[in-house]
Amino acid sequence: MTDIESLFTRKEFQSFDFGTGIWPIVNNNIEIKLNDDGVYENILKKEIHNFSSEELINLQETSCVFSNKNESEVAEKLFSKFPNIKHNKRIGYYLNLFAGHVIEGDFRKNASSGGFGTWIFKELFEKDYIDAVIHVKEDPTKEKLFKYDISYNLEEIQAGSKTKYYPVEMSEVLNVVKDKPGRYAVIGVPSFITELRLLCEKEPVFKERINFFIGLVCGHQKSAYFSDFLAWQCGIEPNQLEHIDYRKKNANLPATSYDIEVSGMVDGAIKTITKNTRDLYGYDWGQGFFKVRASDYTDDVMNETADLTLGDAWLQDYANDSLGNNILIVRNPLIGALIKEASLDKRIKVDIIGEDKVISSQSGHFKHTQDELNYRLAKLEKKGTFVPRKRWGQKKQPNFVRKRVQDLRELISVNSAIYFKKAIEKNDYKYFIKRMNSLVFMYNVLYLDQRIKRKLRKVKRYIKI
Repeated sequence: MTDIESLFTRKEFQSFDFGTGIWPIVNNNIEIKLNDDGVYENILKKEIHNFSSEELINLQETSCVFSNKNESEVAEKLFSKFPNIKHNKRIGYYLNLFAGHVIEGDFRKNASSGGFGTWIFKELFEKDYIDAVIHVKEDPTKEKLFKYDISYNLEEIQAGSKTKYYPVEMSEVLNVVKDKPGRYAVIGVPSFITELRLLCEKEPVFKERINFFIGLVCGHQKSAYFSDFLAWQCGIEPNQLEHIDYRKKNANLPATSYDIEVSGMVDGAIKTITKNTRDLYGYDWGQGFFKVRASDYTDDVMNETADLTLGDAWLQDYANDSLGNNILIVRNPLIGALIKEASLDKRIKVDIIGEDKVISSQSGHFKHTQDELNYRLAKLEKKGTFVPRKRWGQKKQPNFVRKRVQDLRELISVNSAIYFKKAIEKNDYKYFIKRMNSLVFMYNVLYLDQRIKRKLRKVKRYIKI
């Protein structure tokens, strides 16, 4: 058995796979399905020992977890040649760093944040750089809440605006791209963008047709149970949810506090319910409810292989603006030119910001994803399991409290899937809350301890002064 074959026969293999839908494109002996944990899983149509060495190598080389190429190497090949390009070890390559929002049209109003996710495609369409956009929209078949789809005009693109915290995969749309010539742009979270870049190196047809890669900052990916649980708390039972808006803006609240809106069948009629996320159990992103396990084994915070990365401007200067703002990391000169032109025309408002502001906007994300990754990798090594090679896995270990935070996040992630399935069997979402409460309590105690210690340190510094 080869080393690569051994890797794919490991029972914990799926824990490291993002289920992007790239592998079914690379090999038609693989299909992808939403499993009973609410995440996409690659299914082999034949035994692994029947795959040739070439097939196994192709699979390895198109995975952001298993590939011998990391994001830095992919990004260097893509962007290092551009004049005036800069590099930061956390941000990656960049030409410009901005924070701001779209002024023209309803792009900002209809977006989760500053409106750039849809606006940039409008610009690319109007300037005749693309024919279609690959992005996530509601599933018209209603088999799932959302799926990757292709839009061929601005109206279709706008129908897919806003953030979706729901599992998706790309095999269906990539088969369309393969069969239908055209100039495509795509938007996705880091794992999807990186694996698409790797696919483009293996299959030239995708490199020729996908011309722009727009990246989103993503704290972690969620299973389908996350949406079901939020809706259940609002009164809509699992399998009755038909629509969810995860980021409904509230003019009376700052950008960091928003509502969700859910629609579904209640007592035989469609009902729409809105609640603030602060009133919902399990919405705290740091706790990691229903987290896709592979999210803990990436170190790409800022979507480093994307032409343009968009994130929320979680910064003091922008936090009180209920309409929301984006941070923008520009790596492609053409996109940079479009943004500068629109800024001069006052169709958008962007401020030039520094590396420190970009990093600060996602400080908690960097801490978990990069600074404390080494502890999670060390735990894998101790178990004797596969340990992915990561760029940020060699730094010193975090302190005792932060190790316990990592342990609890893992327990919350794993147990939320287990207990939610039992809650569905019992038809009682409060059962789930009762079983998870002890973990949440311990997690909150750790954070309270950290806050008290920080305040004591500030008092001591003040007394010394």
